[in-house]
Amino acid sequence: MASWTSGVRAVLLDVSGVLYDSGGPAGGAAITGSAEAVSRIRQAGLKLRFCTNESQATRAQFVRKLQKFGFNISEDEVTAPGPAARKLMMEQGLRPHLLVHDDLLPEFDSIDKSEPNCVVIGDAAENFSYQNVNRAFQVLVNLEKPVLISLGKGRYYKETEGLMLDVGAYMKALEYACDITAEVVGKPSKNFFLSALDELGVQPHEAVMVGDDVVNDIGGAQSCGIRGVLVRTGKYRPSDERHPQVTADGYVNNLAHAVDILLASVSAGH
Repeated sequence: MASWTSGVRAVLLDVSGVLYDSGGPAGGAAITGSAEAVSRIRQAGLKLRFCTNESQATRAQFVRKLQKFGFNISEDEVTAPGPAARKLMMEQGLRPHLLVHDDLLPEFDSIDKSEPNCVVIGDAAENFSYQNVNRAFQVLVNLEKPVLISLGKGRYYKETEGLMLDVGAYMKALEYACDITAEVVGKPSKNFFLSALDELGVQPHEAVMVGDDVVNDIGGAQSCGIRGVLVRTGKYRPSDERHPQVTADGYVNNLAHAVDILLASVSAGH
C-alpha cells in the first residue's frame, strides 16, 4: 500500500482540512501534528508547495493566519486561485463582476471592473445573498458570450463547527441558470496542478498530493499523473474510500501519518 511513496521529490499539500480547520473566533485551529509534519518534509529535503482553493482571503492574509497557527510557510510557496484568475483576466482582456468574499477584493485591485464582460465567483460566504447571486446572473445572461470564472468547485468544506457549503454549489446554480460551463481556475483544474509542479521544477510522477477532498484534491491530481493521498481529517467521510470514480493511491489518518510513511520510505532509499 506504501507504493505511493516511491520516487517522490515533491509534496503538494492541500491546506484547509489538512493543515487546519477554519472557523471559530480564532479563525480556525491547526490539526494535531500538521505544523511539525510540514517542518519534517522540509528537513527531509523534499520540495513543498501549498495548493489551496482558499478564496476568502488574499494569499498574504491567508499565510499570516497559518504562520500564527505555527506553520513555516511563505506567500511565494502558495498556489491559489485568486492570482490565477487575475492572470487569466489580464491575458484575455476580461473585466469582472466580482461575487467574492470582501477579504479577497484586494487581489483584484489592479483589474478594470468597468462594464463587466465576465463574472468571477469565489467562496463569498455571507455575500452569497439572493440579491448578489441574482446580480451575477443578470450580468451573465445579458452578455453575448457569457464567461463565468470560478475559484474552485468544491461542494463543501470543514469548519470547526461543521461542514459548510462551498463555491461549487453556487457555480452550478449560475451554470444551470445561464446554460453555460464555468472555467475553474482552482482545483481540480489541470492547469492549477501543473502550475504548482512548474514552480517546483518537477514532473508529475515525482510528486504526491495530500488532500481531504477525494474529487478535487485526489481526482484532480491523478488526472495530471500526480499520486493522491487522502487524509481522514477535514471534510473526509468514510464513504470517500468507496468513491465510484476516484480511488486514492493511499489513505492516511492525518498529515503526520502520511509524512511518517513517506519519510520511512525515503530513509530506506525507495
